[in-house]
Amino acid sequence: MSKSKAKPHIAVVMGGLSGEREVSLSSAAGIIKHLNLLGYKVTPIDMGRDIAEVLTKLKPDLVFNALHGTYGEDGCIQGVLEILGIPYTHSGILASAIGMDKPKAKALFTANGILCPEGRILHRSEQLTGDPMPRPYVIKPLSEGSSLGVHIIMDGDNFDVRDYDWKYGDEVILERFIPGKEIQVAVLGDKAVGAIEIRPKGRFYDYEAKYTDGKAEHIMPAPISSAAYDEVLAIALSVHRILGCRSVSRVDFRYDDTVGGDGKFYLLEINTHPGMTPLSLVPEIAAYAGISFPELLEIIIRDAVCGKP
Repeated sequence: MSKSKAKPHIAVVMGGLSGEREVSLSSAAGIIKHLNLLGYKVTPIDMGRDIAEVLTKLKPDLVFNALHGTYGEDGCIQGVLEILGIPYTHSGILASAIGMDKPKAKALFTANGILCPEGRILHRSEQLTGDPMPRPYVIKPLSEGSSLGVHIIMDGDNFDVRDYDWKYGDEVILERFIPGKEIQVAVLGDKAVGAIEIRPKGRFYDYEAKYTDGKAEHIMPAPISSAAYDEVLAIALSVHRILGCRSVSRVDFRYDDTVGGDGKFYLLEINTHPGMTPLSLVPEIAAYAGISFPELLEIIIRDAVCGKP
């Protein structure tokens, strides 16, 4: 950041080349609006393949990474910014890359004692004559966000895995479907600030439910026992630390409360660059914890660095 007393010049990098482009633009709109209100000099940049040249000419004090998906969350833009020596928000190269690669992240978390749904990787070349694992199960791409390409296959569904649309690569993850509640936790700095339950109106919390008002009910705080609530916050913070995340993350769980006692939490994934749209969960959880959207942005900006993991 600039050593002068003036607030830094922030380049908000948004849009980009991924399937989550529209989500990114929605996040960036609110970010830009509030950064302007906070008195920052803000330059919006719709990321293209010339991003290094654009940033070199602009010379911002830092980059607010409002990208989602490929090139924005997977360590690519982080590597560019490290080479250019520009501080940037959110996690660094390694945490971003592993967090986006679901199989590698799952292997890391399982090795550290975090409970994840059982499953395997399926390649499209496999000659299948039936279901690749017992129903119900979940199919999801290896490295996409916003539930793109995710399908839940239940008993009785008219589904043949050979008809799956391999839009996001030649491999997918198959996981056992975990019954129960959808619980998501926001981690900010070195604290898990709260857990929310999502009750989608459809089968699951898909792309439409995430970004269309009225398609899902948000219940904050999550209506689970105090012991379970404390447990999921502790697990989320552990996941954030294991991956080496910076600043902010969102950790997604299924809570199987059908097994008796306080149930079991299964880690689905961690999002190292959670959305900032009007329906996004991290701002909602932060607001319940007394952190306004402008304050949330200030915290994220404060944590912007370059040259650290």
